[in-house]
Amino acid sequence: MKFNSVFDIIGPVMIGPSSSHTAGAVRIGKIARDFLDEDCRWARIHLYGSFAKTSKGHGTDVALVGGLLGFSTDDRRMRQSLDLARNKGIKIDFLEDTAATDHPNTVRIKIGNDHDDVEVVGISIGGGKVQIIELNGFSLRLSGNHPAVLIMHNDRAGAIASVTKILAKHQINIGHMEVNRKDVGKEALMVIEVDQNVSDTILTELEEADHIIQVSKIVT
Repeated sequence: MKFNSVFDIIGPVMIGPSSSHTAGAVRIGKIARDFLDEDCRWARIHLYGSFAKTSKGHGTDVALVGGLLGFSTDDRRMRQSLDLARNKGIKIDFLEDTAATDHPNTVRIKIGNDHDDVEVVGISIGGGKVQIIELNGFSLRLSGNHPAVLIMHNDRAGAIASVTKILAKHQINIGHMEVNRKDVGKEALMVIEVDQNVSDTILTELEEADHIIQVSKIVT
């Protein structure tokens, strides 16, 4: 693995013990929470590979739940996250999954409430860095290192142009963008990493653009 700085090796400021199994897990949980855009009432967490084998010993379980509660990597409430979630009435099930994965630190998180549900697959690649590789069945590549806008839309001509026109009008620079669809003419997903956080006002404008179904954002 290529490291860009010493912080890629030692990881972020965090409640330990592991940048991969703890800090990375927090970030994956928090991103899943951001996708739902409100508090979850239940969670089913599938752990794979090393995550499954060392979950309790390295605090992966409490870290993932801490992320679902919106905690940062250095939040001192992390150690009590399971109790705090239980006190909030959140039902959480952990499952050790034996399915083969491309990376040993892989987790599939399904969360929901009375209004909506979300399924996210993430991997912790070391130093607290993560990649989100799947959202509701759509393959994607999202680092979580930059603000991002995720847009579910109908696969129609003009959908992408309507979104990029709004971002350009508000001088939001796009750093990375990808589009994925399950089938021609069906639902598609735009993943747009940008250089600055996008305001709720702009999100509302995006929701009203042509062929848009749902908009969510990742804040850094």
